Amino acid sequence: MNGRALNFLGLGLVAVIGIAFMILTPRFADLDMVLELTVYMVMAILALSLALVWGYGGILCFGQSAFFGLGAYTYAIAMFNFGESTVPLLLAIALPAAFAALLGYFMFYGRISDVYLGVITLTVTLILFNLVNSTAGPEFHIGTARLGGFNGIPGIPPLNIPGDRTAAIDLEGMFYLATGSLLVTYFGLRLLLASRFGRIIVGIRENERRAELLGYDPRAYKLATFTIGGALAGFAGCLFANWGNFVSPTIFGLAQSAQIIIWVIVGGRGTLIGPIVGCIGIQWLSTALGANQPSGGSDWWAKIFANAPLVLGTILIAFVLLVPKGLVPTLADWGQSLLRFRGRRIAERERFEANAAE
Repeated sequence: MNGRALNFLGLGLVAVIGIAFMILTPRFADLDMVLELTVYMVMAILALSLALVWGYGGILCFGQSAFFGLGAYTYAIAMFNFGESTVPLLLAIALPAAFAALLGYFMFYGRISDVYLGVITLTVTLILFNLVNSTAGPEFHIGTARLGGFNGIPGIPPLNIPGDRTAAIDLEGMFYLATGSLLVTYFGLRLLLASRFGRIIVGIRENERRAELLGYDPRAYKLATFTIGGALAGFAGCLFANWGNFVSPTIFGLAQSAQIIIWVIVGGRGTLIGPIVGCIGIQWLSTALGANQPSGGSDWWAKIFANAPLVLGTILIAFVLLVPKGLVPTLADWGQSLLRFRGRRIAERERFEANAAE
């Protein structure tokens, strides 16, 4: 089986598993599990936004949480002012995209190097965190929406069917929306990367100078990639604000920024399915470590699980050291090695049978 056939087989498998998961999960899982899986799907969209920007565009962005938080806050503020979710949803996508385009313009057309790109995006995230965190007084409001400072914005109205503010989307509907959006985002990015634009941004990632000599403007393609990533992160932020009906400045924090990078590293750069696997796996592991802490502090297991972040950090460091390419690329390499080994064995057997027949 050639690479093209394997590619189509993989896409079909992802589609079947994704649709089956979306349809069957609410029927067999309890409400708490559906609620937990919903946030996994939302965060996987956020992981895909960085997978595009960093994994394929080669743009090291430590500030993807800035666009995520902007999307969440934009939706919350607009929802309190409009009351119907169509315009707030569009604003939650458009404003982070516009901010990414503005920031990216100054970075890429200013010829900022990769290291400074990471520093600038991280600094922007910290600026937004401190800015929003300092808006606790009643005088800090946009229209009827109070920003709340470190207390955040609670009671955010949920999304509704477009044009009908009375038809709010419930928890089960949010699961369908988040999972469906993840599938659409994944296959949409696959189509984008298979297009001429996708091939060019990968070529720029591999050798920017050569792409420039061939007549392409790397700055324009990087800016477009960065803007699309910002829009996707903003959309994920909107869904996250709906999931918890609450948003706070911690959404801009260092922990949020770092874990997005970790999702992509663990799952595998240069893939789309890898960051999804890394995101869901790490979130599940974090939840499991936090939920299964034994009671009592007399035995050593209790002491270990009392430091769940330390356990998780140790596991992640060991994982990155042992599987530096990421989980999905490593499994793909193992699969290709197995297929080559099997092909050699078949060829040797055929040669042996041919020689025996002679």
